[in-house]
Amino acid sequence: MTAAPFSQPTTRRYRLLITVTMMLATLLHVIDATIANVALPHMQGTLLATQDQISWVLTSYIVSSAILTPLAGWLADRLGRRRLLVIAVIGFTITSMLCGAAATLEQMVIFRAVQGAFGATLVPLSQAILLDSYPPEEHGFVMSIWGVAVMVGPIMGPTLGGWLTEEFTWRWVFYINLPVGLLCLLGIVTLIHDLGPRRGRPFDLTGFALLALAIGSAQLMLDRGELSDWFHSTEIVIEAVVAGVALVMFLIHAVTTHHPFLDLRLFEDRNVSVGLLFAGLAGLILIATAALMPPFLQSLRGYPVITVGIMLAPRGIGMMIAMLIFARIAGRFDARLVVAFGFGITALSIWQMTQFNFDIDAWAVVWSGALQGFGLGFVWPPLSTIMFASLHPSQRTDVASLNALARNLGGSIGIAALVAILSQNTQVARSELAPSISVLNPSWMAVIGSGGQSATTLALWDGELTRQASMIAYLNDFQLMMFVVLAAIPLLVLLKPAPLATRS
Repeated sequence: MTAAPFSQPTTRRYRLLITVTMMLATLLHVIDATIANVALPHMQGTLLATQDQISWVLTSYIVSSAILTPLAGWLADRLGRRRLLVIAVIGFTITSMLCGAAATLEQMVIFRAVQGAFGATLVPLSQAILLDSYPPEEHGFVMSIWGVAVMVGPIMGPTLGGWLTEEFTWRWVFYINLPVGLLCLLGIVTLIHDLGPRRGRPFDLTGFALLALAIGSAQLMLDRGELSDWFHSTEIVIEAVVAGVALVMFLIHAVTTHHPFLDLRLFEDRNVSVGLLFAGLAGLILIATAALMPPFLQSLRGYPVITVGIMLAPRGIGMMIAMLIFARIAGRFDARLVVAFGFGITALSIWQMTQFNFDIDAWAVVWSGALQGFGLGFVWPPLSTIMFASLHPSQRTDVASLNALARNLGGSIGIAALVAILSQNTQVARSELAPSISVLNPSWMAVIGSGGQSATTLALWDGELTRQASMIAYLNDFQLMMFVVLAAIPLLVLLKPAPLATRS
């Protein structure tokens, strides 16, 4: 059993203040997952790191966060949600300051890992607290408001990080967490009053260790696969084997022990098991697109980092608009239809991305991003409403932890798969285009003329060949994402409609 729910706040002002506090707690974690991305080149020079080494600044945070996320339910049981939140926010804020002050790469990686560990409980606890603080008929509304922080945070991260790095230094990417953390801590201490810890749930050390090993190994494999040439690397093979074996052992242990770390009976609720798959898909589209678009715009269109951040920001604006609209219409329509509508709009936006070319202007990129954000904004809140509709309050923290984990793993899987496919398709397209640049091709010889076979000219044409192949590969990735979204829409019939009581 998870920590007991709160006594319900009686005034809307009180609930509003709790909502703002929980959104701040959520933003602390989700923004920091991406805010350091654009600052990595600056950190690399200061910390005297190679490109491979500096990537651990991101990897350490993501892996430690993924490992500790499933622990949120048990910790809430033992400590109480209020106390756990206080510890998490204080720890996160202090380690953020340490990251900003780091003098060596080793210090930075260690501090980032600890920062991710403290931040792991923030998202699931925030979601569970908000669901307990509002009556069931307002769950759709509050999930829309809270969803703005969850979904828009990763988009805001690179933009905010780029601005702080350019205007100040990369260290302010971490120092900025101090005022936010203090404000969040003040809200938690003042507003949150749960019924304290419950000690009836023993800790399954074996189950946690196996699950942590499976998640950590899988996350490392996904994060480092492309850099290490996937299964041609001994490291990646070992990580894949460890993840698979640990997962199988965890499942065997979970069904044979009396008090498993994760109660597999949660998955008997069809809305939970199917909803987690859709949460992973939403994370895939959100995070993978955020990973693909910056290099696309920088390498193929030549936009600077700050401009790229500004061009991608409207995706968050579209998402906020959609979530605020859903907050007003929640309960008037079948939530499954709203999710289908959101996926349909998302597919349309990705189709627009498949039409990109070298002459595409900035407004086309902005429009497609805003439309995609608008579509995803109609996915997350109704999906959360469906997933939690039939759960007992004592199960919410565990399912919220799984929900956050599914979204993050979906994003990791999406990035790993799409970047690998991008690399492969670039090579394939280049091999198909290369024969056209040959002295045996009369059309090409007619273009370059008899004096166009110098080393400089051939180097320019080789660069253009790679550029064209990269464009084809990106468009193929976008097309694949569109087909995945369209294929998922019919599967929404597997979800049961949310009971009327959850609708406003």
